[in-house]
Amino acid sequence: MSETQEVVRIARTGIDGTKPVGKALTGLKGVGDMYANAVAENLDVDEDQKMGDLSEEKIDEIEEMLKNPDQLELPNWIRNRRKERETGENNHLIESDLELKEEFDIRRMKEIESYKGWRHQNGLPVRGQKTKSSFRSGSKIGVSRARLQEEASEGGGGDEE
Repeated sequence: MSETQEVVRIARTGIDGTKPVGKALTGLKGVGDMYANAVAENLDVDEDQKMGDLSEEKIDEIEEMLKNPDQLELPNWIRNRRKERETGENNHLIESDLELKEEFDIRRMKEIESYKGWRHQNGLPVRGQKTKSSFRSGSKIGVSRARLQEEASEGGGGDEE
């Protein structure tokens, strides 16, 4: 048997070849544990087999399955783009396709001035998180000690008669 490849290229991305197939596939954006295990199981790959030990043909099959999830008979809930707005189809996108689609979704929300779009535009949390003590970067927080000392030295106290 040949040596294990350190890095395996799938979908224009290098993933760790020293990990088991199911774990290695989660290194791709848009591929979670459930989807990676479903792909590995569908191709009858041993769960302990390392990604770098697979043949080129098997790696090409995995890449084809990731790009065309309709070949897998999986439930719709496992996909990351269910009931698309334009087509109504259930898709599963990975890597740059997913990033591009997310960017377009956010841009559309900003254009139609939805609440989520407004939150994205202003750099605030979108999914209902509390903001009293979190998400405080960017602006000054609290009272500046230097400013207090500066005001005190200027005589900015009370009314003096």
